[in-house]
Amino acid sequence: MLTSVDRLLFVRAVPIFTELRDDFLVRLASIMDELSFPANHRIFREGEEGNSLYIVVSGQVRVHLRSQDLTTLDKGTCFGEMSLFDAEPRSASVTTISACDCLVLTQQQLYEAIDETPGIAVNIIKLLSRRIREINKERNRQPSNQTTKVSPILQDALQELPSTQTSRPATSARVAGRRSSKPQETITRYESPWPY
Repeated sequence: MLTSVDRLLFVRAVPIFTELRDDFLVRLASIMDELSFPANHRIFREGEEGNSLYIVVSGQVRVHLRSQDLTTLDKGTCFGEMSLFDAEPRSASVTTISACDCLVLTQQQLYEAIDETPGIAVNIIKLLSRRIREINKERNRQPSNQTTKVSPILQDALQELPSTQTSRPATSARVAGRRSSKPQETITRYESPWPY
């Protein structure tokens, strides 16, 4: 059985709760359940409905898709946090590696805490918004998949063009121009090197 201080420390370590005020953290820590699981126990399976967050108090778990391991989590880490906010099926399975103790917060417990202390929701929304903003900034720094896919195709196409088409000077036969009714405006039509 964890002391209230230990519970508070574990809850504070959860990324979505790190910036909550202490009074909110104390409220959440006080309503969480403690569960123990034996080694090689599947806590939940990919595709199952989920509604709870788990914090590893002791032991280790593995997060996996069928037989492919994604990561190993140990003391102080959490999993299942997104199911607190949506009703989507679990995106991966979690199985204990060794005997494991966890703190568990269900969606219903979180919503009841929010009813009593609405500031919890405001702080969580701010934190999630900040996370989304950081993800967007990171994505904007990375080249898009479309650019990285199209660029080699364009390079190959340019290399396949006969050199006379890419380097020949414009001639009057290929460029037709006429003066517009407006002074200093020229409308020019170029012959495309690309076949239509």
